[in-house]
Amino acid sequence: MINFDEEVRKFQPCLEMSQAEDAIYKNDVKDITDVLAEMLLQINSNQNE
Repeated sequence: MINFDEEVRKFQPCLEMSQAEDAIYKNDVKDITDVLAEMLLQINSNQNE
């Protein structure tokens, strides 16, 4: 059975929309297109040498 008092103590409110947007936009994780673009730049720069 669920212990209501324990669950209320563990509760953490979610971020407000503006806080969530800031957290998402500040996350600088590369996705596959960023990796591929960087690889292409490196290949092109090596070919021009």
